[in-house]
Amino acid sequence: MSRPLGAAPPPASVHPAHRKRTLCSCDTRPVDFLPPFSASFSAMASSLVRLARQGPRYLVAPAAPIFVPPIRRLPKDFRIAVRFQKELERRRLLRWPPPPVRRSEKPNWDYQAEIQAFGHRLQETFSIDLLKTAFVNSCYIESEEAKRQKLGLEKEAVPLNLKDNKELCEQGMSFSQTCLTQFLENEFPDLPAEGIKSLVDFLTGEEVVCHVARNLAVEQLTLSADFPVPPLVLQRTFFAVIGALLQSSGPERTALFIRDFLITQMTGKELFEMWHIVNPMGLLVEELKKRNMSTPEPRLTRQSGSTTALPVYFVGLFCDKKLLAEGPGETVLVAEEEAARVALRKLYGFTENRRPWNYSTPKENWKAELSYTAREAAGHSSLSTV
Repeated sequence: MSRPLGAAPPPASVHPAHRKRTLCSCDTRPVDFLPPFSASFSAMASSLVRLARQGPRYLVAPAAPIFVPPIRRLPKDFRIAVRFQKELERRRLLRWPPPPVRRSEKPNWDYQAEIQAFGHRLQETFSIDLLKTAFVNSCYIESEEAKRQKLGLEKEAVPLNLKDNKELCEQGMSFSQTCLTQFLENEFPDLPAEGIKSLVDFLTGEEVVCHVARNLAVEQLTLSADFPVPPLVLQRTFFAVIGALLQSSGPERTALFIRDFLITQMTGKELFEMWHIVNPMGLLVEELKKRNMSTPEPRLTRQSGSTTALPVYFVGLFCDKKLLAEGPGETVLVAEEEAARVALRKLYGFTENRRPWNYSTPKENWKAELSYTAREAAGHSSLSTV
């Protein structure tokens, strides 16, 4: 191929080993044209020199990497499923709770230790034998004897050497009723005998007695054929415990026990919640006649919203031109009955702002009255057993 005019001749081919040190057109620094092996060797040497200058610790081989096991996590869908199953189980337990189990069927149960701790927990002194007898019911003895018969035991080995709490129950119930009657007569002297009896029946009824017994853990110690313990059996067991305390510590401590655990159930109760009256106006007329007062005259004193769906009427009872009581109601008749109830509460001294019950030291003649009451209760229980 011909070379054009004025063009420079091509450079001659030079072997790499014979290249000379030349200057770059854009840099004044010299450029070394070295063979590839020499360049890599010089770079390695310069790296070693640099590491030696930095320190000997850089020359040590790097430590082996620490193996960290991977964190194994459950899949997200699996966790959601577990939470869903737990929520289903919680709702199932709320809707269909498991049947109650006796405390004696659970671990860490010592009946002898629980019997001894019962009196210390209540700060009362019991005879251990009497207290054990107080917790034994006749239904428990019958069920245990029936189980022994099913096992095929001999007739001599079938009966249990246990005594039921029938006698202690009757003695405790009689003493409780007499003691409560004396307490209420001393506290509310204006209350008639019918009202006193209604209050005593309320305090010795199944609902109140079972509430107190369950909070004192009597149900857990009661030996009964069924569980949960039926209310009647639990009531009799509680009165048997009172009978055991009466024989162990005397009438004074037993009366304080009745006052502390039964009288206190009247707190926050209204009179006619415990004493149900059908005709309050008729009872008010009788009470006013006993006090030589005229018949009350009901009069409408106030009213509001008589043309609406929620009217309110206030009826006042006037006796000798004086306002005796006033009560509200949705009708005039209901307001009149409520006014009669308010008047009866004032006459009996059982108002909402009455003086609280006196829990201080009892009177001096109190011990004599209680001893007489205890003798009456013992005589009553002996006659009932005969």
